[in-house]
Amino acid sequence: MKINNLKESFQKKYGTYSEHIYFSPGRVNLIGEHTDYNGGVVFPCALSFGTYCLIRKTNNPFFRFASLNQEQEYQIPLDELSIPLPKGNWTNYTIGVIAQFLKAGSKINTGADLLFWGDVPSGAGLSSSASLEMATAVAINDIFQLGQNQLELVKFSQKAEHEFAGVKCGIMDQFASGMGQKNHAIYLDCDRLDYEHVPIEMHDHKIIIANTNSPHSLDAGMYNQRVAECEKAVQELSAAKEIRNLGEISLAQFDLLIKNISENTILKRARHVVKEIDRTMHAVKVLKEGNLDAFGKLMNESHDSLRDDYEVTGMHLDTMVEAARKVRGTIGARMTGGGFGGSTVNLVKQEFVDQFIEDVGQEYLDKTGIKAQFYVAEIGDGGRRLE
Repeated sequence: MKINNLKESFQKKYGTYSEHIYFSPGRVNLIGEHTDYNGGVVFPCALSFGTYCLIRKTNNPFFRFASLNQEQEYQIPLDELSIPLPKGNWTNYTIGVIAQFLKAGSKINTGADLLFWGDVPSGAGLSSSASLEMATAVAINDIFQLGQNQLELVKFSQKAEHEFAGVKCGIMDQFASGMGQKNHAIYLDCDRLDYEHVPIEMHDHKIIIANTNSPHSLDAGMYNQRVAECEKAVQELSAAKEIRNLGEISLAQFDLLIKNISENTILKRARHVVKEIDRTMHAVKVLKEGNLDAFGKLMNESHDSLRDDYEVTGMHLDTMVEAARKVRGTIGARMTGGGFGGSTVNLVKQEFVDQFIEDVGQEYLDKTGIKAQFYVAEIGDGGRRLE
């Protein structure tokens, strides 16, 4: 949808034009899955599609929220902006962000009208929720001149997900959406929040995102269960070595401490996390060296670990990955995002891209009855004001 169409939609909805337009992207994680809330490293990049927020301050004692992607609209009094709506309301992602400004001592004494539209496929594992949160954070911070820096907006958005959406996510999604840089991925230590923008030089390869159209739902409980399982692993390992999270253990240390974990399920969850952190560090190293074949091999190992040890893939993601690996020119294929549905990310030689989309799409349709969607990834900048 073009900017002018969005402006017209705002005018039609609220009877006047917006003051400014803001945008924050979705993200794809190249490797480093389910490590962020364990204090590990991740390697995501911001995408060129995301969420747009049009906003105008008013003299009303309330905020109005509407989205061209949702039927429900909400009018919320200023003194109720810190109160979550019933579970499942999309506006929780937006008022959850505003609540963080208020908790930080910011003053919002007047109303505003907001209109959102996003082209991140919902449920595709590409962080539509983080994109919505960051678009809200950037807009509110700017139009009310609240003075928070971009990293604080990232933290506000993560807290909104925790407190208003009920998902105990790590900080990767919001960080990538807020701090992304065109043609770069972010090598992020989620414990210390140290990060490096690493140039993505694919040479004669392309990053292809394949949406299974089998939506995941992170607030369904399975994601939070994995968080709890990792917390139990930390508790048991701490009997031998005091740690705050699994990201503090090297692979060699884990092998020595493994006897302290009492349940096989907990062992498998911890093993994935520790090995995935090691894989991610190695993957960034070989990417910087230009060794895309080695990077692709690590992507494959990541998916297999997520399937066998972390158990977050499922039939649709596994079918997509299996089909991708059969195509000549595919050097890496793995699920991306929280799992339980969503998307895969694939590294494919450019000359085989059309064949990849045709062959993988057909095999996936034959085996699942679902038509997949494919996107050749374009890596963009993080959350910002457009005009």
